[in-house]
Amino acid sequence: MSTYVLLGRYSADAIKGINAKRTRMAHDLATKYKGNLKSAYALCGKNDLLLITEFPGTSEALQFSVALTRQSGIGFSTSEAIPVDRFDQLMEKV
Repeated sequence: MSTYVLLGRYSADAIKGINAKRTRMAHDLATKYKGNLKSAYALCGKNDLLLITEFPGTSEALQFSVALTRQSGIGFSTSEAIPVDRFDQLMEKV
């Protein structure tokens, strides 16, 4: 499993739908795409949400991201997070 970070920004309509039910729906949706929503944070600043997830690969992470946007109205930017020790190993070969 790989770790993916999703940064979200609320639209005006998405703000109206803030509730615990939508948070549970996000957990269920991650499972549908063979992943896990490990943690979620509300942010103060440019982005409104930070989701830390695990998925088998980029395809599943992107499917989750788009499906979550469709269902919630929240726009997400999705990035793979590479553990620093793995990054260091990769950079030794450069």
